Amino acid sequence: MPKKKGKGGKNRKRGKNEADDEKRELLFKEDGQEYAQVLRMLGNGRCEAMCIDGTKRLCHIRGKMHKKVWIAAGDIILVGLRDYQDDKADVILKYMPDEARLLKAYGELPENTRLNEGIAGGLDEEDEGAGDDYIEFEDEDIDKI
Repeated sequence: MPKKKGKGGKNRKRGKNEADDEKRELLFKEDGQEYAQVLRMLGNGRCEAMCIDGTKRLCHIRGKMHKKVWIAAGDIILVGLRDYQDDKADVILKYMPDEARLLKAYGELPENTRLNEGIAGGLDEEDEGAGDDYIEFEDEDIDKI
Protein backbone atom coordinates (compact mmCIF):
# COMPACT_ATOMS: atom_id res chain seq x y z
CA MET A 1 0.00 0.00 0.00
CA PRO A 2 1.52 3.38 -1.01
CA LYS A 3 2.24 5.99 1.58
CA LYS A 4 0.55 9.36 1.38
CA LYS A 5 3.27 11.92 0.91
CA GLY A 6 1.42 15.13 0.06
CA LYS A 7 -1.47 17.10 1.38
CA GLY A 8 -3.38 17.34 -1.88
CA GLY A 9 -3.09 17.91 -5.58
CA LYS A 10 -2.93 20.93 -7.82
CA ASN A 11 -6.43 22.06 -6.91
CA ARG A 12 -5.29 22.55 -3.33
CA LYS A 13 -2.38 24.65 -4.52
CA ARG A 14 -4.74 26.87 -6.50
CA GLY A 15 -6.65 27.76 -3.36
CA LYS A 16 -10.17 29.03 -3.01
CA ASN A 17 -11.47 31.94 -5.03
CA GLU A 18 -11.21 34.72 -2.49
CA ALA A 19 -14.22 36.93 -3.11
CA ASP A 20 -13.41 39.41 -0.34
CA ASP A 21 -11.61 41.67 -2.85
CA GLU A 22 -14.93 42.88 -4.21
CA LYS A 23 -15.72 45.21 -1.31
CA ARG A 24 -12.41 46.44 0.01
CA GLU A 25 -11.52 49.86 1.35
CA LEU A 26 -9.88 52.23 -1.12
CA LEU A 27 -6.29 52.80 -0.04
CA PHE A 28 -4.61 56.11 -0.80
CA LYS A 29 -0.88 56.66 -1.08
CA GLU A 30 1.18 57.59 1.95
CA ASP A 31 4.66 59.05 2.15
CA GLY A 32 7.16 56.73 0.50
CA GLN A 33 4.49 55.42 -1.87
CA GLU A 34 3.41 56.45 -5.37
CA TYR A 35 0.76 55.57 -7.94
CA ALA A 36 1.99 54.01 -11.17
CA GLN A 37 0.69 52.52 -14.41
CA VAL A 38 2.22 49.29 -15.67
CA LEU A 39 3.94 49.72 -19.03
CA ARG A 40 4.93 46.09 -19.60
CA MET A 41 5.46 42.86 -17.75
CA LEU A 42 9.03 41.61 -17.67
CA GLY A 43 8.63 38.17 -16.11
CA ASN A 44 10.24 36.79 -12.95
CA GLY A 45 7.76 38.76 -10.82
CA ARG A 46 8.82 42.12 -12.21
CA CYS A 47 7.27 44.84 -14.31
CA GLU A 48 8.15 48.21 -15.75
CA ALA A 49 5.88 51.03 -14.59
CA MET A 50 5.56 54.75 -15.18
CA CYS A 51 5.00 56.49 -11.88
CA ILE A 52 2.74 59.51 -11.60
CA ASP A 53 5.75 61.68 -10.68
CA GLY A 54 7.11 61.04 -14.20
CA THR A 55 9.78 58.45 -13.36
CA LYS A 56 9.95 55.05 -15.08
CA ARG A 57 10.73 52.39 -12.48
CA LEU A 58 11.44 48.67 -12.39
CA CYS A 59 8.87 47.22 -9.98
CA HIS A 60 9.06 43.95 -8.08
CA ILE A 61 5.80 42.15 -7.28
CA ARG A 62 5.81 41.19 -3.62
CA GLY A 63 5.45 37.56 -2.61
CA LYS A 64 1.98 37.99 -1.12
CA MET A 65 0.66 39.04 -4.53
CA HIS A 66 2.81 36.72 -6.66
CA LYS A 67 0.62 34.16 -8.54
CA LYS A 68 -2.46 35.40 -6.67
CA VAL A 69 -3.07 38.88 -8.10
CA TRP A 70 -2.55 39.05 -11.85
CA ILE A 71 -1.07 42.29 -13.11
CA ALA A 72 -1.21 43.25 -16.79
CA ALA A 73 -0.01 46.19 -18.85
CA GLY A 74 -2.14 49.29 -18.29
CA ASP A 75 -3.11 48.45 -14.70
CA ILE A 76 -2.93 51.10 -11.98
CA ILE A 77 -0.78 49.97 -9.04
CA LEU A 78 0.48 51.39 -5.78
CA VAL A 79 4.25 51.09 -5.42
CA GLY A 80 6.49 51.54 -2.42
CA LEU A 81 9.54 53.63 -3.23
CA ARG A 82 12.97 52.54 -2.07
CA ASP A 83 15.17 54.95 -0.12
CA TYR A 84 18.39 53.54 -1.54
CA GLN A 85 17.32 52.88 -5.18
CA ASP A 86 15.29 55.55 -6.93
CA ASP A 87 14.86 53.57 -10.17
CA LYS A 88 13.30 50.53 -8.44
CA ALA A 89 10.08 50.08 -6.47
CA ASP A 90 7.91 47.36 -4.93
CA VAL A 91 4.30 46.69 -5.94
CA ILE A 92 2.11 46.99 -2.85
CA LEU A 93 -1.39 46.90 -4.31
CA LYS A 94 -3.17 46.52 -7.64
CA TYR A 95 -6.24 48.69 -8.03
CA MET A 96 -9.32 47.18 -9.64
CA PRO A 97 -10.72 49.16 -12.61
CA ASP A 98 -13.55 50.69 -10.56
CA GLU A 99 -11.09 51.70 -7.83
CA ALA A 100 -8.84 53.33 -10.43
CA ARG A 101 -11.81 55.33 -11.74
CA LEU A 102 -12.54 56.47 -8.17
CA LEU A 103 -8.92 57.54 -7.70
CA LYS A 104 -9.15 59.61 -10.87
CA ALA A 105 -12.44 61.13 -9.72
CA TYR A 106 -10.92 62.07 -6.34
CA GLY A 107 -8.05 63.82 -8.11
CA GLU A 108 -5.35 61.40 -6.94
CA LEU A 109 -4.49 60.46 -10.53
CA PRO A 110 -3.89 63.14 -13.20
CA GLU A 111 -6.54 63.68 -15.84
CA ASN A 112 -4.29 62.51 -18.71
CA THR A 113 -3.98 59.02 -17.18
CA ARG A 114 -5.66 56.46 -19.45
CA LEU A 115 -7.33 53.78 -17.37
CA ASN A 116 -9.23 51.43 -19.66
CA GLU A 117 -6.63 50.23 -22.14
CA GLY A 118 -4.56 47.08 -22.48
CA ILE A 119 -1.20 48.74 -22.98
CA ALA A 120 -0.14 52.21 -21.99
CA GLY A 121 0.14 54.64 -24.88
CA GLY A 122 -2.31 53.04 -27.29
CA LEU A 123 -4.30 54.70 -30.05
CA ASP A 124 -5.51 58.26 -29.51
CA GLU A 125 -8.98 59.39 -30.50
CA GLU A 126 -7.73 60.97 -33.73
CA ASP A 127 -5.81 57.81 -34.67
CA GLU A 128 -8.89 55.58 -34.84
CA GLY A 129 -8.81 55.49 -38.65
CA ALA A 130 -5.21 54.26 -38.66
CA GLY A 131 -6.36 50.64 -38.69
CA ASP A 132 -7.82 51.02 -42.21
CA ASP A 133 -4.64 50.04 -44.05
CA TYR A 134 -6.00 48.06 -46.99
CA ILE A 135 -5.66 48.48 -50.73
CA GLU A 136 -8.64 48.59 -53.05
CA PHE A 137 -8.20 46.87 -56.42
CA GLU A 138 -10.21 47.55 -59.52
CA ASP A 139 -11.71 44.66 -61.47
CA GLU A 140 -9.18 44.97 -64.31
CA ASP A 141 -6.30 44.83 -61.78
CA ILE A 142 -7.62 41.53 -60.47
CA ASP A 143 -7.92 40.14 -64.02
CA LYS A 144 -4.22 40.94 -64.64
CA ILE A 145 -3.20 38.88 -61.66
